[in-house]
Amino acid sequence: MIEDQTSKNILNRIQADFPIHPRPYKVLAEELGLSEDQLISEIELMKQEMIIRRIGGNFSPDRLGFYSTLCAARVPPDKIESFTATVNSFSGVTHNYQRDHQYNIWFTFIAPSVQKIKESLETISQTTGVTEILNLPATHVFKIAANFKV
Repeated sequence: MIEDQTSKNILNRIQADFPIHPRPYKVLAEELGLSEDQLISEIELMKQEMIIRRIGGNFSPDRLGFYSTLCAARVPPDKIESFTATVNSFSGVTHNYQRDHQYNIWFTFIAPSVQKIKESLETISQTTGVTEILNLPATHVFKIAANFKV
């Protein structure tokens, strides 16, 4: 649980409309009444405490001419670690998580073409020996903002 108001203010501010600027942390620090170094230190501390997992942009693949798909794989328990490491080695993978289901590994994949996705999934299958990988391409994308006031 986050107790201090400075951390709460930082978290509330960085969730949306991150400044596109050569020194975005300086811009944010000025808005929050902090020094740039102080802001960066606070964010690093929250990363170490796993309060912040990542800071990065979210893009709409279709608006950039890319294609996205959700994949589900049936992975034997003894291959989960190596399978997920292989999947994570592809730059187009944005999420990868385990579920309690017969298809126990789910991941999202973004690429410049449907063919590139198919080729990558084939490479993953050949590399890992996992043959059951479902390719569930997005037919319509729904984006919702997930901002959480702290």
